[in-house]
Amino acid sequence: MSGMVESFKRDLAEVNWRELKIHLKRDAIIVVSVELDLIDVGVAVADDDKTLVETWVTSNQLNKPTEKQLESWEQSPEQRFQMLIVQPFILIQDISDA
Repeated sequence: MSGMVESFKRDLAEVNWRELKIHLKRDAIIVVSVELDLIDVGVAVADDDKTLVETWVTSNQLNKPTEKQLESWEQSPEQRFQMLIVQPFILIQDISDA
């Protein structure tokens, strides 16, 4: 497991919406709540931890982008995200300016 964590830490990238937008066509983008650790979510998805993933989905901490989010990002294509690829998904997390 620690090998996967180290690999995900190396693969973590900061990108803008313009760079992510192409992944919408294949319905690959999954939005991760800022309350969750992106690496932990990546590990759970990669390990197919259905119980944990379903808990996050049920609590709206892990979901597909909403129409409202997509509209907002289209208005701000330079919006920054942390991105982690966990095939076949692209996990993204908003980077706040706070």
